[in-house]
Amino acid sequence: MTPSSKPAISPVDAADASDAQFENLRQEVRRGALPLAVLSALRKEFYGYTLRQELAAKGLEIDESTLYPLLRRLETHGLLTSQWREEDKRNKRFYRLSPAGKVVLKRLLDEWRTLNQSLNDIV
Repeated sequence: MTPSSKPAISPVDAADASDAQFENLRQEVRRGALPLAVLSALRKEFYGYTLRQELAAKGLEIDESTLYPLLRRLETHGLLTSQWREEDKRNKRFYRLSPAGKVVLKRLLDEWRTLNQSLNDIV
């Protein structure tokens, strides 16, 4: 092997690298879409667990470790309101879009539709 040549990559190594790259990019795409999905779902009131169920029923699985920080971040930015209530003898935090969240959601949906159309035209 000459100093400038690289060792050959086996098909198995290439497949592993491709899988890892795909997974990284898939996660990046999902991270970008999750706030839009959560804001859209929260046009109706949900608490965390039922929100996860709602999203999963529509094909978007989301881990608790992703959902709850996202809910807190959206609330901190004023896009959600929350309220603690007792239900089934347990305190649960219910989330809903705030008035500012409704405005931002409309703008994000417009942006999503434009982006989606552009991507459809490209691919």
